[in-house]
Amino acid sequence: MLTDDGKHLYVSWEEYHQLIERLALKVHASGWEFDQILCLARGGLRPGDVLSRVFDKPLGIMSTSSYRDEGGTLQGRLDMAKYITMPKGELAGRVLLVDDLADSGVTLQAVVERLRSMPAITELRSSVIWVKGVSCYTPDYYVEALPTSPWIHQPFEEYDGLRPAALLKRYEV
Repeated sequence: MLTDDGKHLYVSWEEYHQLIERLALKVHASGWEFDQILCLARGGLRPGDVLSRVFDKPLGIMSTSSYRDEGGTLQGRLDMAKYITMPKGELAGRVLLVDDLADSGVTLQAVVERLRSMPAITELRSSVIWVKGVSCYTPDYYVEALPTSPWIHQPFEEYDGLRPAALLKRYEV
C-alpha cells in the first residue's frame, strides 16, 4: 500500500508473494530460456528461491551489501562477494540475475558489469520486483515501476530489529 505522500510503500507477505509470482510470469511470457538463476543476497534470496523452484533451475547466491548507515537507509560503500555459491559447477551459460529491487541501481549495475566480464556467461538478463524512479539501471524484467521512489517496507523487515530475547517473549506462556 503506497502512502498518500508517495514516500512509503508497505507490502504484506501476501502481496510480496504475489509480486514474486508476477515476476516469474513476466520472465516466462518473454519466452527466454535460461540455464541458471543467480540471486543477490539478502534481498534477492526469497525471489530467487521462488523463481528457482518455479522454473526448476539451479540457484546461485552472491552476497552484496550497500546499505550501512542510518539504520540501513543511507547507501554506503558497495561490497560484492569475491565468490559465487553454486550447488555444483560454475556460473555459466544463460543466467537470470534476481534481486528484490533496483533502488539507486548502483548495485545491480555493478553486478551486471562484473558478470558480463565472466567468459562462461553467454547471456545475462536481470529481474527485480520493483524499479524506483531514481534508479540508474533498468532491469530486463520487473513488476512495478515506482516513479516517486518510495521507501519500501518489506514484510520481513520486522526481523531487522528483532532479537532472541524479544522473540522469546512472543512465545512465553
